Formats: sequence, C-alpha cells, structure tokens
Amino acid sequence: MEKLTVDGVYAAAERLRDLLPPTPAWSYPVLDAAVGSRAIVKHENVQPTGAFKVRGGLNLLATLSPAERAAGLITVSTGNHAQSLAYAAGRAGVAATIVMPRSTPFGKAQAVRAWGARALLEGSDMAQAADFAVSLAAREGLHFVNPGNTPAIVYGHGTVYLELLQSHPEIETLYVPVGSGSGLAGALLVRDALAPSVRVVGVQAESASAAYDSWRAGAVVAVEAHTFAAGLATGTGFELPQSIMRERLDDFLLVSDDDLRHAMSLMATAAHTLCEGAGAAGLAGALADASRPGVVGFACTGGNACASEMAGLGRVAVGV
Repeated sequence: MEKLTVDGVYAAAERLRDLLPPTPAWSYPVLDAAVGSRAIVKHENVQPTGAFKVRGGLNLLATLSPAERAAGLITVSTGNHAQSLAYAAGRAGVAATIVMPRSTPFGKAQAVRAWGARALLEGSDMAQAADFAVSLAAREGLHFVNPGNTPAIVYGHGTVYLELLQSHPEIETLYVPVGSGSGLAGALLVRDALAPSVRVVGVQAESASAAYDSWRAGAVVAVEAHTFAAGLATGTGFELPQSIMRERLDDFLLVSDDDLRHAMSLMATAAHTLCEGAGAAGLAGALADASRPGVVGFACTGGNACASEMAGLGRVAVGV
C-alpha cells in the first residue's frame, strides 16, 4: 500500500487552486459562548456539492491515467463521496457509476444523477453495496474507486486542513469527523508538517464506530452502523487512513446521535449554518472534550442534511 506523505496534499492543493476557491473560516460570538472556547468553523458546506469530499473527487480525476478515464469509474457511497465523484467525473467528461445501498434517501441518488452519473441502488447496507460495485467493475471493466483506501482522495481531503491551519495558526486543537477516516488522515499529514503542536482529535458516532474500533485494535475492524448521520455510517475501517491514524492521532472521541443533533441545532442557531449530522461532528467533539483548549477548529464538512436528519432538530438554548 502506498505510503502517504504531505507532499501529496501540497500537490492536490495546486491542482485544486483553479477549480475550487478556498472556503471561508471564521468564528461566531454566540457559538464561542456555547462552546466555552473560541471556535473557528471552516465552511465546506459551501462547496458545489455541499461537502468537503468534492476535493477528493477532483484530485482523483486529475491524477487518473488515460486508460482509467477511458474505462470509466465506479464507487460505493451513501452520499457525499458519491456526489463528489459524480461532479468531478462530469467536469472531466468521464463516465461514472455510483452504487448506493437501497436505504439511501431518494434525494441523494437524485443528486448523483443530476451531476450526470449512473446511480444504482443495490444491497441492504454499505458492505453489500460495495460487493456489488466490485463485481460490476469486474464485469464491465470499470475502474473501482475505494472510498477510503485511495491516496488521491486522502490528499484532496487534506487540503481542507491545509487551508484552515495556514489561515488560522492560532488553532490549538482540531476536531475532525470520521467516517472512512480519509479526512482525518489528511489532517494528520498537514498537522505534522505545518503545525506539529496542534492536537488532532477524531470524532465518530458511537453507533457507527468502525474507525474508532480499528484504531483501538490496531487492525481493521467491521461493525454494524446504526447512526442517523449518513456521512458517519461506515461499517468498516480502512487500512490506508488507519496507517496514519495509528502513528499520529492524539485522541479519538465517540459521540451519541443526540450529541450530533444538538450540534446540528447549535450550528443552525449560533452559526447560521445548516449542517448534516456528519458535518456537525467536529462541534459535537469539541463540546464533549474535557481537555478543550482556548481556541478550537473544525470544519462543517457537509450541509447535505436530508429530511430524516433534519427531523430531529429542535431549538437549543445558547445563552451568553
């Protein structure tokens, strides 16, 4: 397996420079008061697909060989990775097929098709959908893109934290949402090169703890995922990001679905921002961290909240 280095993140940033403007990052006084620390929020929800993963898709398409482009791509995803690859493939004129579990909300499949990709609903969960995608890749000669073990995707996702730490060197702790772990691996590469004193904390749903369990075990672990937060509902760890996390991660927190819903509500009321469940995980981690310092940073990694994710939102008190 390819060894990841920060040079890959720097190269991705150069490729993305003319494709995506840097996303804004700032603080909100009411949110700061609720957190008890200055909280710097990076708004990846303003990306064209509504999530940070577009960075990985665009970087991947820019690094494919002519043969891989001609073959067409196939991947498996519940949403944001799917839209990322569909968007990037459409821009590059490359055919893309996205396999999604049958439980995927209609709107997410519709968004993939709107970007010009083929969306197939197969399997009762991500594991079955992935098995179908691999078999279809073999039958049709498609290039299979592993959502967690593809270096170009990790490097693209790492550019979120390259921008954040370059623009806000005062950050003391980064809280990074974890599904497959690609964003966290990218953040760790950047931290070690750019700001080694910054503490990096992974945040995952306790009811979908595959990456956390894999990190604790020192080996890839598969578990059932039951969280409402689709972007965190990954049923297995991935070896490539785990290889970085094992050596470099400072801490890893598990948060409840109630914690995630509270963070979504707080982002909506105190930061004027609609987050999906995964997109609010950084804030949920900061709120849960007893070691939280004076200045924290996290990305709203996505704003693609479907109706079921929004259904549990209520008003929260954010007294100052």
